[in-house]
Amino acid sequence: MRAALYLSAGTVVVEDVPDPVVSEPTDAVVRVVRAAVCGSDLWSYRGVITRAERSRLGHEFIGVVEEVGAEVRTVRPGDLVIAPFTWSDNTCPHCRDGLQSSCERGGTFGAPGADGGQGQAVRVPWADGTLVTVPGGPAGVDASLYPALLAASDVMGTGLHGAVMADVTEGSAVAVIGDGAVGLCAVLAAVTILGAERVFLMSRHADRTAVGKAFGATDVIAERGEEGIAAVREQTGGLGVRHVVEAVGTPESWAMAVGMARDGGSIGAVGVPHTAPTLPLFQPLIHNLRLNLGIAPVRRYLPDLVARITAGTLDPGPVFDTVVPLEDVARGYAAMASRESIKIMLTPGG
Repeated sequence: MRAALYLSAGTVVVEDVPDPVVSEPTDAVVRVVRAAVCGSDLWSYRGVITRAERSRLGHEFIGVVEEVGAEVRTVRPGDLVIAPFTWSDNTCPHCRDGLQSSCERGGTFGAPGADGGQGQAVRVPWADGTLVTVPGGPAGVDASLYPALLAASDVMGTGLHGAVMADVTEGSAVAVIGDGAVGLCAVLAAVTILGAERVFLMSRHADRTAVGKAFGATDVIAERGEEGIAAVREQTGGLGVRHVVEAVGTPESWAMAVGMARDGGSIGAVGVPHTAPTLPLFQPLIHNLRLNLGIAPVRRYLPDLVARITAGTLDPGPVFDTVVPLEDVARGYAAMASRESIKIMLTPGG
């Protein structure tokens, strides 16, 4: 089959790789119908972090089950399924606590030794605990829903987790730092799922701002740093906001999150700190801020997200503004790295 491979910073190729097979009785093999390039994939592409040469790429995909192991009970060949970006058995103590991203037997697609989502098929460990079926199957689900379902595999669940950790509830005023796909989905989650009344989106890119407004952002702040903090505080009577979603993970974004949070407020952080920022603890301490951060347990949210998407009440699909065939994945990476595209959707079959 064909799959995307990382060669070096700035170089991604598509080559033939061995077809995945069921190697454990709890495995499934899924034929990919849509995949995606994630913002976190760009860290190695830009050379910020190191990655093994010729390693598989991608952790976001939806597909059709082709084969299952002897112990798999909840999915069967022919099912249309979504895989969260991490696999889990969904039975260990962490999974039972709703932290499937901390599963004792878990792992991440595209990590060393694992299949990547940016390919024509994937071996899925712990299929019963990982995969979530989409009612209707491939014949009963219109392909127009594929972008929204694909977004649920990572960015929609991650954005929602950030808003949940920020304690967003009905009528909340929220600030979202980061206008990538995760930040935009945090806006959508805060408004559509959690009932936020006012959302400040920190954004200076017209295409992303447009999606953010469509998702429910009421205020767009283009300024950054101290100016961005001042703009949010000015529009909140000098108090700041009780709920902040940090979806970037840099020292600058953390400084903004702390600076615009109201005393006693909550910060929900899902931005992965690839650049290892030092978290300033004195300001959160003296302002009684609650800091909640972590890798999103997307599996925990998937059943509800799938139900909302198929019912037509939730559509994170607009975060995908570019569609390219798998064979052109290098063009997709370049477009995202240069900010010409918000998020790339891949069609592995063509």
